[in-house]
Amino acid sequence: MAAVARRALKPGLEWEFDQHVLPRDASRSFVTRYLVDLAETGGWELARHAIGNDGVRRIVVKRKIIRQQRPLFYVV
Repeated sequence: MAAVARRALKPGLEWEFDQHVLPRDASRSFVTRYLVDLAETGGWELARHAIGNDGVRRIVVKRKIIRQQRPLFYVV
């Protein structure tokens, strides 16, 4: 797994991207289970998927960054 990148596509909407590289001998069912696990546990969704000439799968997943605003006052 690679470092996570963050980028704003629209004002007020930020996405977090993560790149994964799977070996050529990874079966289609393994890749499906892997992506489902990422989606269910981390809230990731598939952004890009490419299979290179060498058979290596390069997958980019993304998820929204939800920022919570600080309250203007505190109730005691």
